[in-house]
Amino acid sequence: MRRGEEFAAAVRRGSRAGRPTLVAHLKTRADVKSDGDSPPLVGFVVSRAVGGAVVRNKVKRRLRHLMRDRLHRLPQGSLLVVRANPPAASARIEHLAAELDAALDRLLRRRGPAPQARTDGHR
Repeated sequence: MRRGEEFAAAVRRGSRAGRPTLVAHLKTRADVKSDGDSPPLVGFVVSRAVGGAVVRNKVKRRLRHLMRDRLHRLPQGSLLVVRANPPAASARIEHLAAELDAALDRLLRRRGPAPQARTDGHR
């Protein structure tokens, strides 16, 4: 995610799940005006409150790496913004992963179960 309008839409009109090290905002396809085949977009916000440039970039790289393995969980066409809080600077990557999973679980649980694709040939 690169456009400011997408960040604003996710933060202002999306669901929010906060954890001590990060806050996640999710705006789902039902809320987003886009085609259903577009991939989910993820953006990261790491402010100066987290630390200097080196620390901020390290946190951003860690969050980006963690999100790669979780991207499949997001609905098509959704917008996700992950904002790092100051404790993210000193958090171990395992702790960041647990916090990210908890926030995503809460956000996805709120929107209801995702439709499961059938693999047995029935519709």
